[in-house]
Amino acid sequence: MAPWASLVTAPGSNASSGPPASFYLTGIPGSENVQPFLSLPFCVLYLTGTVGNCTILHIIHTDQRLHEPMYYFLAMLALTDLGMSISTLPTVLKTFWFDAKEIEINACVAQMYFIHTFSLMESAVLLAMALDRYVAICDPLRYCSKLTPRRIVYIGGFIVIRCSPVLPVVLVRIPRLSFCHSHVLSHSFCLHQDIIRLACADISFNVLFGLFVVVFYWGVDALGIFLSYAFIFRSVLRIASKRGKLKALNTCASHICAVLILYVPMIGLSLVHRFAKHSSPVIHVTMANVYLLVPPVLNPIIYSIKTKQIRQGFLRILFSKRVGLAPT
Repeated sequence: MAPWASLVTAPGSNASSGPPASFYLTGIPGSENVQPFLSLPFCVLYLTGTVGNCTILHIIHTDQRLHEPMYYFLAMLALTDLGMSISTLPTVLKTFWFDAKEIEINACVAQMYFIHTFSLMESAVLLAMALDRYVAICDPLRYCSKLTPRRIVYIGGFIVIRCSPVLPVVLVRIPRLSFCHSHVLSHSFCLHQDIIRLACADISFNVLFGLFVVVFYWGVDALGIFLSYAFIFRSVLRIASKRGKLKALNTCASHICAVLILYVPMIGLSLVHRFAKHSSPVIHVTMANVYLLVPPVLNPIIYSIKTKQIRQGFLRILFSKRVGLAPT
């Protein structure tokens, strides 16, 4: 979910128009003739993200050695990544495969809910993982006593309760808005800021509520992650040996990469919506797809490379499949 502060207030209009029955999605502008071929890289990305995250969940579930706080949080991250992928998969593939661009407004609102909710959840999970790294490095002797399985379940439940109810407050208003501008969306999926810019009604509530979400969800999460790493780096600097410092920082490398691949595209998409409104539509489409597709694809790859136990789990699965396929 790109920051809702990037919402663009649609200019006023005297046109009288009721709520639309549907909107129309957009593929990549100017590439209509080759859209079936463009579906191939999208399919590869979705398949890679889905298989990668499902494999991580399988490894954590089946390997008793990974039943530890760090890997429970990694499982939460994999689940949110799967949610983000599945939320956009139907409309993206039908747009590129079948050129079926019409989407009914209630289906569009439902897709917005899941996309933005899973985005909020991913940010919250990354905050929980930052706190996990803080306890592991700054208070290692009490790591297991502080992050017990029951507390991890409570943290997961709190993330769901915190993120799930907030969006219906603003999304339920969309089917009742009047849209006197074009009903053509900028992406192959529904985003709140994309629909709101088409409205000719008063959207000040949506903008103010979006600002609330930015400050009290994304802002709080980002601040919590920043403070966690401020304390982590302070503790690392107190470690005497260079090898000990590198080992401590290495345990945070995967998480830092996960934070960057979520927040950097999100900030980029926000800046494009806010300051490059009249730039090429291809830029908007590319930034939105990077924001929603890259984290689910890269997170499993990063954790399989940087985390020895996960890497061994991937290799074990590959090796067992090869053995199973070998002739007897």
